[in-house]
Amino acid sequence: MISVEEATAIILANAAVLKKRSLPLEDALGQTLAETIEADRDFPPFDRATMDGIAISYDAFQSGIRTFPIESMQAAGEPVGQLHNRTHCIEIMTGAPLPSGTDSVIPYEQIRMTERTAHIEVTSVERGQNIHRQGNDARQGEKLLTPGTLISPAEVALLASVGKSQVVVYELPKAAIISTGNELVDIDQQPLPHQVRKSNSYALQAAWTALGGTSTLFHLPDEELVIQTELKRILEQYDVLILSGGVSKGKFDFIPQSLEALGIQKMFHQVSQKPGKPLWFGRSSTQFVFALPGNPVSTFLCFHRYVKPWLLASCGRNLTPAKAILAEDYSFNAPLTYFLQVRLRNEDGKWLAYPVPGGGSGDFVNLRDADGFLELQKGKKQFQKGESFDLVAFR
Repeated sequence: MISVEEATAIILANAAVLKKRSLPLEDALGQTLAETIEADRDFPPFDRATMDGIAISYDAFQSGIRTFPIESMQAAGEPVGQLHNRTHCIEIMTGAPLPSGTDSVIPYEQIRMTERTAHIEVTSVERGQNIHRQGNDARQGEKLLTPGTLISPAEVALLASVGKSQVVVYELPKAAIISTGNELVDIDQQPLPHQVRKSNSYALQAAWTALGGTSTLFHLPDEELVIQTELKRILEQYDVLILSGGVSKGKFDFIPQSLEALGIQKMFHQVSQKPGKPLWFGRSSTQFVFALPGNPVSTFLCFHRYVKPWLLASCGRNLTPAKAILAEDYSFNAPLTYFLQVRLRNEDGKWLAYPVPGGGSGDFVNLRDADGFLELQKGKKQFQKGESFDLVAFR
């Protein structure tokens, strides 16, 4: 049995080398950027007004002038205008380029307008006020985005602004999500008293989809020959296999030996943690297999603690763990790393984690009330209120 830290190191050392593909910008949301994006011009590309009002020469105001005849109008989208008389002004709209000869914008709220004349009603004006200067946000050639960036709506706007109609992203591996066990029936069936509906596979598929991936669901019975035959067929078609169940020490847990018989090299089996101790990870030269324990909370935890970081690492994404502060004293006596279900609350800008009591690794209903798992280190029994720990968040 290995530690959580050792398991993490092994998994991240075996990150996949992903292919790249080009997508239309409108299809790139939720994907991971695989190219460097630079500013193709200054941002903003000109001095632009940030308020509706008048553009004036600051020196004219400083000389005592408060009444400015209006020479013209500068609208957004028009070429840069010119102030011909420094004692005059130009009406200007938000987003419009600053006319030559002007250097300050007075908003309408601070002036009184009469026919073709603006009367400034404030006593103080700052040179350059209400102007967004050219290049203030980014200079031409400056790096705006780097590979590994998750494309959110904010990145979509930035990509559009530099003319990226096609975006190069990482092509996520094809995943097979496989449930195992004779006790499971499809979700549209009425289970017998000794059966339950499949839930792990749907939770895993949803979590994989949330990362931008696509997957196919499979189910295997607790029959060794069928498992080997079906796994062989699935391995011929998919890059990543994520299984739930069949990896412990029971007499019907055929997954580990079946995978090894099919040429998948075991990297480790069993991690010193609770929940999720029977976790199995292996690979071939091009494929990766995560065999997760079948108890629902164990499955859920192992995906977010190990599978998700593996995929993010394969995409070059930042893996800095989140932190949260334990809000109540907690004790745990077993010599294992314990993943405590917690509810999060932001108090004074800090995330506080409140323990959520539950019925163990089979109590997936309890996940409804939790926001994540707090990682309590092996070797301690008492965990004090106010201590900070790594957080495995799933909301």
